[in-house]
Amino acid sequence: MRTIIATLVSILYFLGVSCEKTSEKTDVLVIGGGTSGVAAAISSARQGVNTWLLEEGPWLGGMLTAAGVSGVDGNTKLPSGIWGEFRDSLINRYGSKKALQTGWVSNHLFEPSVGNQIFQNMVKSETLLKPYFGVKIIAIEKKEKGWKIDFSSSNQTFTLFAKILIDATELGDIAARVGVAYDIGMDSRKKHGEQIAPKKDNDIIQDLTYVMILKDYFKDMTIEKPKGYNPEIFYCSSESDQCKMGEKMNRTLWPKDSLLSYGRLPNGKVMINWPINGNDYYVNSIEQSEEERQRSFEKAKLKSLQFLYYLQTKLGFNTYGLADDEFPTDDGFPLIPYHRESRRIHGITTLTVNHIAQPYEQHQPLYRTGIAVGDYPVDHHHASHPDAKNLPELHFYPVPSYNLPMGCLLPQGIDDFIVAEKSISVTNIVNGTTRLQPVVLQIGQAAGVIAALSINENLSPAKVSVRKVQNQLLEKGGYLLPYLDVPKDHPRFKIYQRIGATGILKGSGMNVGWENQTWFFPEKDLTQLDLDHAISVLQYFRDIPLPMSTKNEDIIDWFNKLHSIFLSDNQIPDWIKNTKNLSIYLGTEVEPMGNISRGNFALLMDAIIDPFNGQPIDHYGQFILGND
Repeated sequence: MRTIIATLVSILYFLGVSCEKTSEKTDVLVIGGGTSGVAAAISSARQGVNTWLLEEGPWLGGMLTAAGVSGVDGNTKLPSGIWGEFRDSLINRYGSKKALQTGWVSNHLFEPSVGNQIFQNMVKSETLLKPYFGVKIIAIEKKEKGWKIDFSSSNQTFTLFAKILIDATELGDIAARVGVAYDIGMDSRKKHGEQIAPKKDNDIIQDLTYVMILKDYFKDMTIEKPKGYNPEIFYCSSESDQCKMGEKMNRTLWPKDSLLSYGRLPNGKVMINWPINGNDYYVNSIEQSEEERQRSFEKAKLKSLQFLYYLQTKLGFNTYGLADDEFPTDDGFPLIPYHRESRRIHGITTLTVNHIAQPYEQHQPLYRTGIAVGDYPVDHHHASHPDAKNLPELHFYPVPSYNLPMGCLLPQGIDDFIVAEKSISVTNIVNGTTRLQPVVLQIGQAAGVIAALSINENLSPAKVSVRKVQNQLLEKGGYLLPYLDVPKDHPRFKIYQRIGATGILKGSGMNVGWENQTWFFPEKDLTQLDLDHAISVLQYFRDIPLPMSTKNEDIIDWFNKLHSIFLSDNQIPDWIKNTKNLSIYLGTEVEPMGNISRGNFALLMDAIIDPFNGQPIDHYGQFILGND
């Protein structure tokens, strides 16, 4: 028997397979090293807790890198948290903001390999973070407290005990594996009251894309004609006499050169992620087995090869071929396809398009619980679906910029578990904007903060204070609300974010062309309507007197009267005792009989009453009454 065992061990050794099984413990485990996963792991480690990151491939960054979608859409003027950090690293790498503006699809274009390098360096700099690559999850078991995970990596098998588990997989596979309830496909109009939704539920998801990164080889690079090639399906990808449906399409047909200038990257490379009769491909692979998914992805890859052949033979771009120095793959394609949609969990809260369009008119004021912001329109890709003409038109549906509630990351019914990436609790329609990578990076960052606070306070993630999470995000340059006119380097950034998150002062948002915008308007006069609303919000948890008017003198006098209620144990600051002192403090004249500005009102509100920290809220944005 000993001889047999020795022989087996020798065979395994020469095959490169280790018999060693290691048992480890960690505070936080992030499964999935994609866009949200890498942000979650970094964020968690920065909060001082031991964190492990498991990734099945060799790269970090997911859609931004491994999928080749290296043209960042949205949040150009909202560099929140780790998204802003990543953007700044790109600027430093390429030398300037202008160096990232090589194409017209985005203000931030870069080579996928560079994005991976940046994320790898960010991970390496965190001493409390352990990344593992080439991971295969073997088993997951919920324990009374935390999780037991068996996985393999680098020919080694691990048993890991983690207190908090974050699912950052591309398709929400871990959430499904542990029994989290979820939806796939389009929601009915009735389900969430979204009038632009279809009348009935269906299982249709957005097209996926096998992105191509091309470069000019300055010689003929025409590939062999791909199997099933039919040039007709690409005729309407650009202006063409052969396009017979151009007038019926609700899309602009661009000149053929736009196909290359659209996603032109630094160093002469080109991203081909062309949504107009290009290389989008329809398949719902979410519930497929791993083997079935790979077959589906090969079909999507074939569609891209067909499009490449069309570019080479019909549009004259025959010197362009798949870049041989970008991805560590044999065929030059990205490591994974571009997934626009995944499972969507049933969370504590669900963000609907109604919350985005009219945040202050909803029964649940979810905007108060925001942990991420976005400004991209609702954009769905369904052109490759066989029944595309009968699907809702959701191409750049206009909404204001918005924030994402914390409760969307927290599944119903399962403790010690957080969901990130695209599988958060939003409607199918809203996924068309929350899927954008700057938002997903913020989702990951928030997930890491929630996990770390859960560890440090010995609470389940669902019981972690919303306000504590928001304060941590603010300290890291994160936006709670998407105020375009108050950048994060503004001296009152945190003040306006805090007051906005109470709802005491409302922002104003609308769609402006390609942009969705929201403004705080700190320089505008406080109106009587503003004041009446502020008082109505405050009276939810305090019985306070009313000011005489919106005049500076009356408002300052009012705040001085309130200090005995809100600052009973503290001396009221000298700078808010009168308009003269306030003028000196602000460095600008404050006229006694002039109307107070919204910004100064917020400043005084934050300093005297501190409603953000003084009154807790629940996941639905409601004040938790009975707290002094």
